[in-house]
Amino acid sequence: MQTADNVARWFLSRNAARALSGETDFISNLKLQKLLYYAQGIHIALYDRPLFLDSVEAWQYGPVVDKIYQKYKTNGSDGIKDFAPPEENFSAEEESTLQFVHNAFGQFSAWKLADMTHEESPWKDTPRNKTIPLEKIQSYFKDNYIEQTC
Repeated sequence: MQTADNVARWFLSRNAARALSGETDFISNLKLQKLLYYAQGIHIALYDRPLFLDSVEAWQYGPVVDKIYQKYKTNGSDGIKDFAPPEENFSAEEESTLQFVHNAFGQFSAWKLADMTHEESPWKDTPRNKTIPLEKIQSYFKDNYIEQTC
């Protein structure tokens, strides 16, 4: 199992080379939060275990892993350029999940991802600033992402 921090650094590092070449923008904290949420959801739906243990909370602009938000909040809405490389200790399942999420959701802007999460029941049905239960995330992703692609 990973930490949310290592997963966040995976997304940041995979994006950095493309951002430095001008192909894309650096990932903002807002976008990073949504990628973490989607990675957690896809992974737990596919493998019946969380990708990381850090809780995902229902904040005003969508799901957030507070520890990661706090780590990168000094960037404001700017892309995150200063981060440590991830520990490359990902299992094949974890790597597959992250690659899928990066390819499927990484193409969207931070605000598009936030809008998407606002339409989904895990965020909609959780009071603001409270933890979204893993069971709610798992059930939603199994029904709306995994079943739809099988």
